[in-house]
Amino acid sequence: MLGKMELTAPCHFGMEAVLKKEIFDLGYDVTKVSDGRVYFEGDAEAICYSNVFLRTAERVLINVGEFKAETFEELFQGTKAIEWENYIPEDAKFNVVKAASVKSKLFSPTDIQKIMKKAMVDRLGSYYQRTHFEETGIEFGIRVMINKDIVSVGLDTTGTSLHKRGYRLLTAKAPIAENLAAAIILLSPWKEDRILVDPFCGSGTFPIEAALIGANIAPGLNRKFASMEWKHLIDTKMWSDCKQDARERIIVPEKMDIQGYDLNPEMVEIARENARKAGVDQYIHFQARDVKDLSHHKKYGFIITNPPYGERLMDKDSVADIYKTLGERYKELDSWSMYMITSYPDAETSIGRKADKNRKIYNGMMKTYLYQFMGPKPPKRSEGER
Repeated sequence: MLGKMELTAPCHFGMEAVLKKEIFDLGYDVTKVSDGRVYFEGDAEAICYSNVFLRTAERVLINVGEFKAETFEELFQGTKAIEWENYIPEDAKFNVVKAASVKSKLFSPTDIQKIMKKAMVDRLGSYYQRTHFEETGIEFGIRVMINKDIVSVGLDTTGTSLHKRGYRLLTAKAPIAENLAAAIILLSPWKEDRILVDPFCGSGTFPIEAALIGANIAPGLNRKFASMEWKHLIDTKMWSDCKQDARERIIVPEKMDIQGYDLNPEMVEIARENARKAGVDQYIHFQARDVKDLSHHKKYGFIITNPPYGERLMDKDSVADIYKTLGERYKELDSWSMYMITSYPDAETSIGRKADKNRKIYNGMMKTYLYQFMGPKPPKRSEGER
């Protein structure tokens, strides 16, 4: 079984602080933060909890080795020196599923993958006294990052990325990743007793992630992870105990008001179905509605949204009109805050207001900005109102 080790959780560039807080709130010590990665200490139970509970991570890796390599021979020897037999059984299927290189002498992903696989076979062959592996058993994926010739080797405990919660069967043309949506919501001061509206909800990701947060439903509660099969390393009971704990933490919010609008009625139906699948449809009101009709009587609400970028089908004038209309409607919601992620370069100009804060975030390979327009804080409620 696994003892104390260093784990890594990759995330979207620009969202490291949100993930760091999530890991800290789970009770684990963060050891280092770098671009798009948070490192922390944990044991086998930490693998279960971080996979089930983290909303903003991409995956969870066990750091199995780190070494310098400027040549393929150094890469081979460094990989061979890792104690793979401590993790990988004799019949396992194992591959270097991803290799990335930044500012390093070794830069060909396919060559890096081949050399490392060969080194692993060499090491495990010596240990298990064999020259060939059938690889018919459980799967182990290895992910490698080479940065300035330093090779970081991670064993992937997650499998399918954590952003795939399992509820989003159908999507809009340019959906926002679930973990990025969750990170933006967690970055905002929104709480479940404040109204949240997404006027460009598409397949419903922002409203659904907000409802999961508001009801304290763990994002990984209803999905599987690669390391669930690693019964020689992680006791099956740890997974069942972790998921039971997640179920017991769910709350039923009294006054959660989340709304999602989209111009396309078919998209609204897709969003409703996704919310049903996520188990939060009772908390969200979806409606076919144009952004020009955005208004609300409630005070101190939030718009959290991912408007069209103009990258694909729409012409620039149409996009500018959408942002102009959004700006006009937001101006009428005078006590509201708005968090808007977009790559549209003239967003602030079209909105008609400079953001109080903006943050650069990479949504996949696309550089986007999270514009944060801050409304006033609501007055503090007296004890009798709570």
